[in-house]
Amino acid sequence: MIRVFIVDDHTLIRDGLRTLLAADPLFAVVGEAGNGQELLDQLPAVAADVVLLDLNMPVLDGLATTHRLRAEYPHLRILLLSMMTHERTIGEALAAGAHGYVLKSADKYEIVAALQGVAAGKRFLCSEIGLGLLDKLLVQEARNPAPDAGPGVALTHREREILQLVASGLTNQEIADQLFTSRRTVESHRQSLLEKTGVKNTPALVKYAMERGLIQQ
Repeated sequence: MIRVFIVDDHTLIRDGLRTLLAADPLFAVVGEAGNGQELLDQLPAVAADVVLLDLNMPVLDGLATTHRLRAEYPHLRILLLSMMTHERTIGEALAAGAHGYVLKSADKYEIVAALQGVAAGKRFLCSEIGLGLLDKLLVQEARNPAPDAGPGVALTHREREILQLVASGLTNQEIADQLFTSRRTVESHRQSLLEKTGVKNTPALVKYAMERGLIQQ
């Protein structure tokens, strides 16, 4: 069972999250707080595995709370919950030590998956954020494509990275876990690789890459 502590300054959101998790026997809500300071005040008496933490709160916000948690409770896993999609904000949250970042607009299945992944020691970015970063990365790298991918084919650095992992026999989920991204993002990259190389399936893609020296054997 995953013990979750919910921190959000909006009672309605806390109620909704509690109801969502109460319906799943995998989770137990062991505490609630309206800001980071309330969380820190309660934690000494509570056994929690994951803190589901709002980013914008009064008194002590999610970013400051994350810094405190990483210093004082390094065993705790931290999943930030926010409406903010700005790359700088996400980067600051992850740099502070958060293990995952999920938007409040995410559906219940993704929130559950995020909690499970973070509790299992993985990192998690919700699919909307992952795909948004992917779109920006593709635009940036399309201006400076990597050379020598074969006649008429230019692969981005991320595509080459995923190609190597595909050739190693990893599944989409295993690749996502290793690269700290979502499975949907990996699936998008794999589809892009198939389209760029003109092959129809994974074995043909690996054969194509090996013949052109695109992967380490």
